[in-house]
Amino acid sequence: MTAHLRERPVATAKSDLGPCPTIHTERLILRPHRLDDADAVAQSLGDYQVSRMLARVATPYFRQDALDWLVRQNSGLYAGWTLAITDGDDVHIGCVGLEVRHGQWHIGYWLNRYYWGRGYAREAVHAAVERFFRRMPQVVLHSGVFADNQASLKLQRKLGFEITGCTDIYALARNAVVSHIETAVTAAGLRKS
Repeated sequence: MTAHLRERPVATAKSDLGPCPTIHTERLILRPHRLDDADAVAQSLGDYQVSRMLARVATPYFRQDALDWLVRQNSGLYAGWTLAITDGDDVHIGCVGLEVRHGQWHIGYWLNRYYWGRGYAREAVHAAVERFFRRMPQVVLHSGVFADNQASLKLQRKLGFEITGCTDIYALARNAVVSHIETAVTAAGLRKS
């Protein structure tokens, strides 16, 4: 880990981050999830090309799985933000989530495969991270990608995330242990792209 990414104390209380915001970008609106997003979430995560890049999503993935997840996100017990990525017509095309795991803030994201390659993920992740750092400027934000997800690693590197290590983690959709490249960024290190 490089010197400027050294761990600083993190706050874990929900009130430290505040309620899930609505964020407008040039082409997207990031908003809190609603229960009526279940069909779109199930369609996106039911695509193995999407779910295989996520550690905690099982396959097959059904509408009821999406509803269960959305109920948990909207329960008021979740200490983080789970933002629906929507286009200008409020079509749900993905998700950006910020949460505390193992005492550290983490960001994860996914996008419906039909929206890949258009820069939407970079736009959404940058907007969420920028807003997060307005609230938590002293925190190191962690993320990572599976080693075979070079597009996501390229996105993170463009935004200023630095590689901090590599671990093996279990991926539900793959039913296998997969190499995972760990990354992190600070408020000072965040770049537009």
